[in-house]
Amino acid sequence: MKINFGHQTTKVKQLADKIGLDISMGVLKPGALLPSINKLSTSYEVSRDTVFKAFLDLKERGMIDSTPGKGYYVVSKLKNVLLLLDEFSPFKEELYTSFANRLSLHYKVDLLFHQYSERLFNTIIRESVGRYNKYIVMNFDNEKFSLQLNKISPSKLLLLDFGKFDKGDFSYVCQDFDAGFYHALQSLSERMMKYQKIVFLLAKDSKHPHSSCDYFKKFCADLEICGEVADNIDNLKICKGEAYIVIRQSDVVNIIKRSRLQGLKCGIDFGLLAYNDIPAYEVIDQGITALSIDWEKMGARAAAFVIDGKPMQIYLPTEVRLRASL
Repeated sequence: MKINFGHQTTKVKQLADKIGLDISMGVLKPGALLPSINKLSTSYEVSRDTVFKAFLDLKERGMIDSTPGKGYYVVSKLKNVLLLLDEFSPFKEELYTSFANRLSLHYKVDLLFHQYSERLFNTIIRESVGRYNKYIVMNFDNEKFSLQLNKISPSKLLLLDFGKFDKGDFSYVCQDFDAGFYHALQSLSERMMKYQKIVFLLAKDSKHPHSSCDYFKKFCADLEICGEVADNIDNLKICKGEAYIVIRQSDVVNIIKRSRLQGLKCGIDFGLLAYNDIPAYEVIDQGITALSIDWEKMGARAAAFVIDGKPMQIYLPTEVRLRASL
């Protein structure tokens, strides 16, 4: 019954999480009496105060309760949830906040990031199998499916965001980087036609699906607009009368900084359209127009899957947040 206590958090939390995991996985069932504080103190080689505070933590989560003369007992299972995202960003924070705020204290969410590393992704999935009630996962690639995911029951797994591959019976809430992107651009046709040229800046090492380039070219061809795909911002010159579609937030900043040095004003001398909206885009240069799915809605859908377990297969629409930059 020993725990190899680490230094990443307190012994109280680690002990509470260990007991909570036993409850979640059915080792300790509802109604079961917990060992006494004295017994757990001896078994886990911790102080009585540590055990007492761990019990208080579990009571606050609604997992255990106590009765005078009876001691502490299990009242419900804590449900463990793995939320595996690709990398941190302001819009991923919006997703997480929306997701976590909809779950009660009966749920414990482990938030991890795989940084688009296939090896790290597979390691996390492999080591997490059987430890969670639900798995909410952003894949490491838009077109490649990890076989490790087949070890998880479809009733427990929800795929987020990426997914241009056969998802079989798995539930998903994704965005469409191709047709959805194209239709969003179409809604801006009248504004786009005012520019002499449209440049789509998508770096070679970007994890954004490069298939979007084909749909950008299709959009330009349909409207008979001069279009160009640029893969390196270092070679990009900001020109009057052109519009720029930009994926990376850092590239948005660089374009604005360069344009100011050239005496060009965003939204007047040139157009700018960013991908994935963030709060800063509302205030930079009177506002940066953005294409984005509703990340708050993605978080809400993921929480609904965790709570009721109903299968879902949804593509969220790509929306236009129109501001002064275009």
